Amino acid sequence: MSNTQKKQLKRKRRKALQKRGPLTLVHSAASAQPLPSLRAMEGVMAGMFGGVDGDEGTAVDRAQQVMYDAWEATEPKRRIALARKALAISGDCADAYVLLAEEVRDRHEARQLLEQGVAAGERALGQGFFEENVGHFWGLLETRPYMRDRCSLAQILWDAGEREVAVTHYQELLRLNPNDNQGVRDLLLPCLLELGRDKEAEGLVAAFEEDGTAMMSYSRALLAFRRDGDCSESRSLLRAAIKENRHVPTFLLGRKRLPKSIPDYHGFGDENEAICYLVDGANNWRATPGALDWLASSE
Repeated sequence: MSNTQKKQLKRKRRKALQKRGPLTLVHSAASAQPLPSLRAMEGVMAGMFGGVDGDEGTAVDRAQQVMYDAWEATEPKRRIALARKALAISGDCADAYVLLAEEVRDRHEARQLLEQGVAAGERALGQGFFEENVGHFWGLLETRPYMRDRCSLAQILWDAGEREVAVTHYQELLRLNPNDNQGVRDLLLPCLLELGRDKEAEGLVAAFEEDGTAMMSYSRALLAFRRDGDCSESRSLLRAAIKENRHVPTFLLGRKRLPKSIPDYHGFGDENEAICYLVDGANNWRATPGALDWLASSE
């Protein structure tokens, strides 16, 4: 996979992670219809559970109502205009900064927007809110713009080489929302492996032991191999990973070329999932002495 393809897939993967809800909601290749915008669907949920209408609510509430329309808009100019309208209503509308950051090409500008958005979200929620609601943030609709913003900022920081700071952001997101509806674990885990923070990585996979995605399954196997080499435990975990997604070794060992077109979505166990895993996971296998030979011999 070329560097251009990697960057393209990472951009698509960021947007997919930002839009999705629980990890079980993954687009199947067999589905004829695209996933709806989950961010726009939050507007429907807000209406069902006491959202504001018209001039009711705080300025942040009214700005967020505009953002629900912005997430539904398909034309970039319309989306940007609505985001700016939201900020004109309230400068503390974190979601507006998320959208604007997605629409700019300059990464430095995107980072600045996201940093402003994180600060805006913290102001809007207030310190007391963080203290009272830690542990179940995503279950509260008003937290989601802040969570989206902070996750996007962490990704940009990692790509910019500020890796320890990025990891701190990811870990804080998981502290606020241990259920991890955002899929932060998929982003944090390869970072920990790349930094050699294997103990923390082991703690992360243990916290999501029921997660059978390619990212988690193959990382469990790789961690066991890095810790104990070729042993009964590592072989058992590798067999389980291959059972979950048999396509990963084919690509990772170079037996099949990666496609030119990058998948927007994936299903559990399919080729697209393998490709998505390899974007962040392949380098950790290559950087682990003997891991690829072990994988080849274990098939």
